[in-house]
Amino acid sequence: MKKVQLLKLAHARSGDKGDASNVGLISRKPEYYPILKEKVTTTAVKAHFAGICAGEVQRFELPNLYALNFLLHEALAGGGTVSLRNDAQGKTMSTALLRMVIEVPDDTAIE
Repeated sequence: MKKVQLLKLAHARSGDKGDASNVGLISRKPEYYPILKEKVTTTAVKAHFAGICAGEVQRFELPNLYALNFLLHEALAGGGTVSLRNDAQGKTMSTALLRMVIEVPDDTAIE
């Protein structure tokens, strides 16, 4: 197994849904999707955002798009209209998720 950042395997977009951050993770190649599905779990995402996400993490699978969508509840300190955070709308959460490191099989071809 080798360790890689999600950035090598996926693209991401994020935004806000009130006090929840909505993060979409889209596989760069169809063959990466099963790896993302196995490794990028709600538990792993919750641990990655420790100290930021105070609530539950939900995951939704979109296999036809080779994508996963995460809702990180209680992650925006009240949301865009009340939060004093620099990123009250969670726009940088996608970049933060792409920094997450996962293990992939040694024979996984990564461009």
